[in-house]
Amino acid sequence: MNEKNPTVIERRLRGETLRVEPWGADAIRVRSTRRGTIDEKRLGGLEHERPPETDAVVRSDGDSVVLENGQLRVTIDARGDLVFASTVDDRTLLAEDPQRLASTPPRYSRREGGATRLDVRFTANAAERFFGLGQQQHGLLDQKGAVIDLIQHNSNVTIPFLLSNRGYGFLWNDPSPGRVELGRNRTQWSAQNSEQLDYIVIAGTSPADVLARYTGLVGRAPRFPDWASGFFQSRLRYSSQEEVLAIAREHLGRGLPLSSIVIDYFHWNFFGDWSFDRSLWPDPAAMVAELRDLGVEPIVSVWPAVNENSDNFRTMDRSGFLMTQSEGLGVGARFLDTGQDGPAFLHFYDPSNPKARAFVWDAVTHGYRRHGIESFWLDACEPEIVPQEHAQWDYAAGRADAVGNLYPHWNALAFSDGMTGENPRDALNLTRSAWHGTQRYGVALWSGDVPSTFASLRAQIPAGINAGLSGIAWWCSDIGGFHGDATNDSEFMGELVSRWLQFGVFSPIMRLHGHRVPDVPGKLKHGAPNEVWSFGDDVLAVATKLLKLRESLRPYLHRVMAEATDSGLPAMRALFLHHPEEERAWEVDDQYLLGPDLLVAPLTEPGLETRDVFVPEGRWLFLQTGESVVGPTNNRIRVPLDGIPAFVRADSSVAAELADWIPPAEDAS
Repeated sequence: MNEKNPTVIERRLRGETLRVEPWGADAIRVRSTRRGTIDEKRLGGLEHERPPETDAVVRSDGDSVVLENGQLRVTIDARGDLVFASTVDDRTLLAEDPQRLASTPPRYSRREGGATRLDVRFTANAAERFFGLGQQQHGLLDQKGAVIDLIQHNSNVTIPFLLSNRGYGFLWNDPSPGRVELGRNRTQWSAQNSEQLDYIVIAGTSPADVLARYTGLVGRAPRFPDWASGFFQSRLRYSSQEEVLAIAREHLGRGLPLSSIVIDYFHWNFFGDWSFDRSLWPDPAAMVAELRDLGVEPIVSVWPAVNENSDNFRTMDRSGFLMTQSEGLGVGARFLDTGQDGPAFLHFYDPSNPKARAFVWDAVTHGYRRHGIESFWLDACEPEIVPQEHAQWDYAAGRADAVGNLYPHWNALAFSDGMTGENPRDALNLTRSAWHGTQRYGVALWSGDVPSTFASLRAQIPAGINAGLSGIAWWCSDIGGFHGDATNDSEFMGELVSRWLQFGVFSPIMRLHGHRVPDVPGKLKHGAPNEVWSFGDDVLAVATKLLKLRESLRPYLHRVMAEATDSGLPAMRALFLHHPEEERAWEVDDQYLLGPDLLVAPLTEPGLETRDVFVPEGRWLFLQTGESVVGPTNNRIRVPLDGIPAFVRADSSVAAELADWIPPAEDAS
């Protein structure tokens, strides 16, 4: 035991220092190192250096030592192997895979080319299901049997938290890029370069209880801005101040609700200017003022990239504010830019350096905030380096292969001033990547540059659910997908956008975005129109109906978002968060709950208007027909392209708010 704290177990064995201690209610943290002493300052993504005090106890049991903390118990045997069990029913929840004969021990590190590779193994359970792990595009909700690379890249977001159906959560608190293998024979977590093992096991009586414990450790979303519950209009890209204003005016002139308009990249002269090109954006303050008078909040794209031709490059380079390469010129990507012909060589700022974060925030304040802009689109914040060879890059905080997964977290921190707690800035920042706890900085994760296909639409459902189970309260996808070959007037795009709108209206954030084809001739990266009227009259009719439905949903969404702030429950929820006792609730991967009282079942197959829906316990009203369904049951529904693929819990507050949207059952069509 630790002399300073009797509830901390610290042992020296097999060449490692092992520390096991309570870490908040019903949670136990395990750290070990071969470097002698535990690094106390290494937070990973935790909100606080020290957790709240608990009534944990330590006792001896023969050759073993036992730590009990609320609902969780860990037993450490004479060899140092760990077994976690529930104190409620004595079930084993998780056990390190013990060393056998000449095999490696369950916690194992070795030197590889100047780095320390770290592995930890756990025994497998055939009936176990795994959820969370951030946002992946593999289309799986239950990830048992999957191998997941723990690397940040466009559309795949690493948040290494697992929620198990066996009554526990597991947080791998290591920002080194690595891998998790959720195999039938074992579970293995690996880090490319880490000197210190660090994980936390959390027990709970329900999955919602585990999620509340986890978000209590890493932080929860702040107050959600009221304006952000409406419809976001976006495209790649609006090229001028006048174009943005013209679109906003037309949108509202058509009687279509609009809450936000997003200004994509290349509104600058060079990456790293963090300001408008005044030849095309002559009076940003006037633009913002008019938009706000119209009830529309502007959001502006901000990349972490810096062109060598930017006025800020030389200062940032001299000051050590850029990522550096152990070998090379420090160029992270070869791309294009508006202020020059030919290729642009981009560097990326180092957000692990507090002074670099302050420099960027000052530049953003001067370039955007002084004109009234408070919400930003943190694009390419993985960062988008080509190729992603982490061992080549260095941060102020260490080598990228040791800390690289924290980049989007630090970047979100740079933009979070005035956004935590009650969110006095009343802002929201879109981000393309995140880490555990990034939600506390007021970010909404969107699913990145996903393709414009029905398979991709289908994959966004488990992607969004798992993001929520990883602590991300605010989430969305690009309605219609981001990229594809189909033109706006094609039958394919009409059907796809209609079905994606049906999904988007019941997403935590509703945002239309994409790079439509063909590009506008003679303009750099300027796609075809992407407004709701751009896909023909039939899609416009669908959008008109669903945007008005979104307006009716907004009071409910505000309550759901407040619950996310208070309890850590996401807005987009797996069915088992509210119905853990129902086996089907753990299996269904193509429907979800928006808050507690809306059951959403998107249609994701081309040419089909029907699908089967699992309806959980309770009485539900089908918004398309008004039919009353009592669960648990399976129900086949028909939803045309202009329909509504959702049920509302009868007698709930939102059912009363949606009364005008629920047809009498006898009028079903």
